[in-house]
Amino acid sequence: MADLLRIIRQWLWVILLVAAVLAGAAVGFSLAQTPIYEASIRIMVGQERGTNDLPIGVYDLQALTQTMAESVSIRPVAEAVIRQQNLRETPEELLANLSVEQVATTQLIQVSYTDLSPERAQRVANAIGSAFSERVSKVTPSAIAITATVWEPAVVPDEPVSPNPLRNGLLPLVLGLMLGVGLAFLLESLDDSWRSPEEVEQVSGVPTYGVIPNFELSKSKKARY
Repeated sequence: MADLLRIIRQWLWVILLVAAVLAGAAVGFSLAQTPIYEASIRIMVGQERGTNDLPIGVYDLQALTQTMAESVSIRPVAEAVIRQQNLRETPEELLANLSVEQVATTQLIQVSYTDLSPERAQRVANAIGSAFSERVSKVTPSAIAITATVWEPAVVPDEPVSPNPLRNGLLPLVLGLMLGVGLAFLLESLDDSWRSPEEVEQVSGVPTYGVIPNFELSKSKKARY
């Protein structure tokens, strides 16, 4: 353990230098990336009031919500949003920026859309909710009358979700410390200088009878000689 601490202290500047270079490069790369914003909505799946023919229980609605969540990211919904917002992208491109998931054990569906523009991210997210709600009302039989209502509309995001310089710099920092320690041990193994009288005795097998101290002359004495 003493040797380990000695090596780390001796080569600490190497360890810190490697960690700083890797972390700095990662942070610099993150800052150079274009910010991406995310806007989210929540859709409530329910049954229209006054429908008594085929009432659906809460647990059945929660199970149905999972199927409804899978139905948000379909091509007809994307096409309707593109027409409504006059977007210059394909349905596949729109769906690639869309993420949908059911909020666990609820009748809520969270829909998130990412875009380079925070305002456009908000508009598209709200348009997806509107288009999906309209489609559900058209395809659901009147006897069941399932509804999909935008429970929480999207707002303009204040901060980008990507890049995150702090988060992106932590992993390279840890990796740099590990690499720095490995490099320190490598440099230590390549260093063939003797560090103590005990090491001289161990290598040579000859006992040490005296040690000549290392000293330097002062500037005045150097000038005199």
